[in-house]
Amino acid sequence: MAMAIAAGYGQIPFDEEMQKSFRPPPSPTGAGDDDGADHQLLKPYKKSKRLASLDAFRGLCVLLMIVVDYGGSVFPIIGHSPWNGLHLADFVMPFFLFVVGISIALVYKKEPNRSEATWKAVGRAAKLFLLGILLQGGFLHGLNSLTYGVDLERIRLLGILQRISIGYLVGALCEIWLSRRTRREVGILTSYYLHWVAAFAIIAVYLGLLYGLYVPDWQFFVPGQGYSDLPLDARAYTVKCSVRGDVGPACNSAGMIDRYVLGISHLYAKPVYKNLKECNISRDKVFPESAPSWCHAPFDPEGLLSSLTAAVTCLIGLQYGHVLAHLQDHKGRLENWCVFSVAFLVLGLFLALLGTVPYQQTSLFNQLHVDHFCYSRHHILRPVLVGKNSKIAASLFLKYNLNNAFSSHMISWGNLQVDIYGYRWVTLPLEWMGKHALSIFIVVSSNLAVIVIQGFYWKSPQNNLMNCIVSLFVHQ
Repeated sequence: MAMAIAAGYGQIPFDEEMQKSFRPPPSPTGAGDDDGADHQLLKPYKKSKRLASLDAFRGLCVLLMIVVDYGGSVFPIIGHSPWNGLHLADFVMPFFLFVVGISIALVYKKEPNRSEATWKAVGRAAKLFLLGILLQGGFLHGLNSLTYGVDLERIRLLGILQRISIGYLVGALCEIWLSRRTRREVGILTSYYLHWVAAFAIIAVYLGLLYGLYVPDWQFFVPGQGYSDLPLDARAYTVKCSVRGDVGPACNSAGMIDRYVLGISHLYAKPVYKNLKECNISRDKVFPESAPSWCHAPFDPEGLLSSLTAAVTCLIGLQYGHVLAHLQDHKGRLENWCVFSVAFLVLGLFLALLGTVPYQQTSLFNQLHVDHFCYSRHHILRPVLVGKNSKIAASLFLKYNLNNAFSSHMISWGNLQVDIYGYRWVTLPLEWMGKHALSIFIVVSSNLAVIVIQGFYWKSPQNNLMNCIVSLFVHQ
């Protein structure tokens, strides 16, 4: 989860005019070009500056990612909620996508050659996508085995880095081709109104596919105890749907799109909705015979349909980045960010309550119906079904607006404390993590470090440090 990682491909410069103001004037006589003192004087200014608060926020995202990935199995309250609800882990991916959008605004602020910039963005996104397949496609076996390798017929095609690459590409293309900046003046809204048009168009497509597609009954096969590829060793399950607009784990259109386009064998085999009470899974990860058939099915939380709304999350962060790139007045930056975040939060709360109060009268989170439709941790819209006829209520996804509001306030606080007041000593560890976000993701979150550590064992492969930790803490 790591591109904030998009900025990891290069350094994030401050405003170019500000950089020019720090450079010493050239010698009036033209002499001294080869002089060692002049050379030493000019050398420090060749290195572009980074925005410390953005690095710190990115580092905070990395830290949260590590905490929820390794602590979620011990403390489920901070892990991803199975379907309905809102836990700490559900904020991590939106934060990353938000930072990616801000980084895009700074990296592509001035690109004279649009074609060249486009190929650069496509190349970066492709590299990140392929890296995601390598890390999360099943090639590395983690704690289950000291071996590696994956059957190409079962490789997982989508994942965290793949989703970030999609959001990054959409945001970069919008910034390169849909910006309407003039030479003398740049308006935060007027220069980038086409970005909002693109965002609403993506949302319209998302809603149309979500509620317009008919989901028929579907069947899948699960290998038997021998885990053989032979059909005789597989058990067939049938999921009864024949509905339109369902947002439950079994019959949503997002899962259907992934099954048709990617193939069910290329989806994530261990979705978190298997921890729902309906599935009643045991500690040994075994389902009872009474469990619904869909509990056995694979499902990709980073699927194709929900990647559309992930791209819009990047576009929202892109608008916050425009404020950072074009406003040098710190007060003006904070005012613009606060207006954006409060507007998102108020609108989200209003529409969520408007869409759910008529039929949800239990707890606050049930009233707001903050569910994990398609187990996407960063949907923008959360329309809900109302009444027996499943009439769609126009409800803006509350969790997304909470994420945007929290992201905005955190980047505002970081800008105030780190960039303005200069309290960098507080965030130096986070800055370091933010600068090396992709490397940390590869080593830590992709279990590469775990694989290396467990390779050292005593007499038997089971007697390694990682298995001892799992047996002592996780199983207990």
